[in-house]
Amino acid sequence: MKFYPELSAAFARLLAALAGRPLAVVGHARPDGDCIGSQVALARVLAAGGFDVVCVNADPVPRRLQFLVPGMKFLRPDDLPAQPDGRAALFVDCADHLRVGERLKALYPQPAANIDHHLSNIGYATANLVDSGSAATCEILAGMFFDHGLTVDAQAAQALYTGILTDTGQFRFNSTSRRCFVLAGELVARGARPTEAGYQLYERESLGKLQLLQRFLTSLRMECGGRVCVGKLPDGSFAATGTSAEDTEGLVDYARSIDGVAIGVLIEERGDGGIKASLRAKDPDYRLDQIAAQFNGGGHACAAGLNLKTGAAEFYPRLIEALQRQIAVVDAQNRAS
Repeated sequence: MKFYPELSAAFARLLAALAGRPLAVVGHARPDGDCIGSQVALARVLAAGGFDVVCVNADPVPRRLQFLVPGMKFLRPDDLPAQPDGRAALFVDCADHLRVGERLKALYPQPAANIDHHLSNIGYATANLVDSGSAATCEILAGMFFDHGLTVDAQAAQALYTGILTDTGQFRFNSTSRRCFVLAGELVARGARPTEAGYQLYERESLGKLQLLQRFLTSLRMECGGRVCVGKLPDGSFAATGTSAEDTEGLVDYARSIDGVAIGVLIEERGDGGIKASLRAKDPDYRLDQIAAQFNGGGHACAAGLNLKTGAAEFYPRLIEALQRQIAVVDAQNRAS
């Protein structure tokens, strides 16, 4: 039995088409566990197959994910030639082309492949290996590797396990399936270490991160009759706490976790006057990907994000109005069922 029969066939065709070409595995800006895990694992499996491959990101590997990358070659835009270097680009965990950032989009205008699990993925590459029913891009990669009997060493197994672990919310989110557990078990058999992943990801918080969390919790505001909880991080929060954007990982889940709240929101104010918003829902019926799309964002039914060059004061009422409309739609559907 194969995990991904159709995607695995497409993956085989992709590898055949790329034979002999140098490759770049490109991840999204502000990378998370699924992004870095996908890059590390895909690069290692391709390298084991004889490919010349590097990993490329607009931003550095986050501190808590450094344990996945020993011996790996990760490049930033400034490390790359100003003109395309002939490497075929494989985008991972990127719902759209721009998710890698303006500079990398310009350097890789036509990705050879797009391997992803986001519901909002628009199929922008030559080959699009996308399954929105999967919890993580690492889940897709692990399944395809096993379908083809490819060598997955211990470091690649740890990377894939970490991506599945983070994007399932430690196997708690609605996207968690039996396949996630089966693949996780296979990865452990190949050297993944759940204890190390848990320690590195969840037991190494900095004092600054907790101070950032304190600021976020203090700002929480209930909206839509208590169905939505919104928290903000004003511009200057990172400087005041000695943190960075990567330390926002997981903050929005505190807003969602409140009893009676259906949707949690984190709004980050930026020094350029823009904002970044992260949306999390307990139920996929709320289709947060569609909410984010109204603001040129995207993501999943239960987890989405967006970036806007507008201030929080202008954005906030527009977001609440969009969420209120969606809640009304869900309520009407529930009454009719």
